[in-house]
Amino acid sequence: MKKNKPKMAFCYDFDGTLSPGNMQEYDFIQKLNMPVREFWQKAYQLSQEHDCDEVLSYMRLMLQEAEERNIPFTRQDFRASGAKITFYEGIDTWFDRVNAYAAEKGIEAEHYIISSGLREIIKGTSIAHAFKWIYASSFMYDESGKALWPAMVVNYTTKTQYLFRINKGCLKINDPQINAFTPDEDRIIPFSRMVYVGDGETDIPCMKLVKSEGGHSIAVYEPEKERLNGTARKLLKDGRVDFIAPAVFTPHSMMEELIKTTIDKVAIDLKMNRLRQVSPCIID
Repeated sequence: MKKNKPKMAFCYDFDGTLSPGNMQEYDFIQKLNMPVREFWQKAYQLSQEHDCDEVLSYMRLMLQEAEERNIPFTRQDFRASGAKITFYEGIDTWFDRVNAYAAEKGIEAEHYIISSGLREIIKGTSIAHAFKWIYASSFMYDESGKALWPAMVVNYTTKTQYLFRINKGCLKINDPQINAFTPDEDRIIPFSRMVYVGDGETDIPCMKLVKSEGGHSIAVYEPEKERLNGTARKLLKDGRVDFIAPAVFTPHSMMEELIKTTIDKVAIDLKMNRLRQVSPCIID
């Protein structure tokens, strides 16, 4: 019987990590004919007024503004918006390159999104096919595909639950096994074989969790703003992440070197574990 390859999970935030800016700004907010800053300020004020989660606030504001302006607000419209998103340099070949390098080392790479953005927009992007699973905020839809109400909210404090889902292999949101006891040795992807990539303070819980459990966390920053990468530097200084790097995903970039090195480390650790298992036999 063929033994499955050990897996590594590469988990990414989306906005500001793989793509510049926020996904709502590429199409939806433009349709409102509203300045980007005004939209986010309204969302913030809504959250303050109602003591509401900020992600729920921006989703409510999207529903409200679309309805007032009679703007189509459907699953299909979101996916069309996703097709307009642009990415940091090198992303178009990034996932295939990581997969190929991991395979050379005897490892199966899996990629995941954990984002406060909208799942349907991400599913409409040119890179959606690269992900094993996309965890992001989403709406419920009626029979015609019209968005009705928030179905799922992913914020900075809830993001970590999805790392545990990946860890245990319980990817579906309603999988009842997520709360079942699973010995560490039976978990699909140990935290030590995870890499989390994010760009800001909302990623701190995930960054800290992965790092503290033996995996690796990387904070990226806009390449054009290297002198203004205060957030990334602070995350490094505060011990939240292992590394910081510009959000450039081209061959021979710092990001590629970091990811390849984490793969190398996992491959060495796996080999060391195999040697530990056979050592008693050699001694006997």
